[in-house]
Amino acid sequence: MPDIKFDSKVLEDVKDSLDDHAMEMFKQRKGRWMAVVELAHVERVEPGPDEEKVPTVKLRIVGIEVADNEFADERLRELQRGLYRLRTKGGTLDGELDPDVQNARDVLKHGSGLLVGSEA
Repeated sequence: MPDIKFDSKVLEDVKDSLDDHAMEMFKQRKGRWMAVVELAHVERVEPGPDEEKVPTVKLRIVGIEVADNEFADERLRELQRGLYRLRTKGGTLDGELDPDVQNARDVLKHGSGLLVGSEA
């Protein structure tokens, strides 16, 4: 299993999308923020046949949108929970019968109401 590393370079578009949140992030030392993130492959390191190193893939954040209110934050958390359920239970017999997995499929298929009821 390859190691995953994140490239520290911050693209201008990513920086721009975080500008509105920067002061709040600075103030809340232990804060957490939900976001939709797009990752891109930047680099692949494949050790030679005689090296005892682990293969590595480096990723860069190329797009990010941070939830800007509690409603959007909770909808993103709901989507995250749905993706987690599908990843951990999907394709299993229990997963096919599990109402959580069925609910997760519905949320991902129809959206989580991210913008419905919000100020956006």
